[in-house]
Amino acid sequence: MAEERTFIAVKPDGVQRGLVADILGRFERKGFKLVGLKLLTPSRSLAEQHYGIHRERPFFPGLVGFITSGPVVAMVWEGAGVIAGARVLIGATKPLEAAPGTIRGDLAMDIGRNVVHGSDGPESARFEIGLWFHPEELSSWEPADQGWRRQA
Repeated sequence: MAEERTFIAVKPDGVQRGLVADILGRFERKGFKLVGLKLLTPSRSLAEQHYGIHRERPFFPGLVGFITSGPVVAMVWEGAGVIAGARVLIGATKPLEAAPGTIRGDLAMDIGRNVVHGSDGPESARFEIGLWFHPEELSSWEPADQGWRRQA
């Protein structure tokens, strides 16, 4: 499986509740490689672009209002199957439907406060990474243990 990148964000509720280290650690323990990380409070413009596909939906103003309400930890993760793998780690959008052991199943309280966002496919990953990060903010590096992580 080819290396790919995905965008993950710990939303304001996850930051405010002190869940950043736990969430970041789940991706590290899975074996994905962190290549971009920053803390920021998103501008209204950034939020509207990020959630643009929902612009006509009645919940759009609430999404934008929430994501701009406080700091977000934006991340880019890399690895074989990282997009699908991240979706499994994150769990269902609705926390009550998210399996125990997933981020949302363990940590999220309701659909409006589900602590984390993850790209849902290759196209959205490319778009979201480009929206939240400049190319020079991403690091390409090789973990010391990479040799034994690869399948023969």
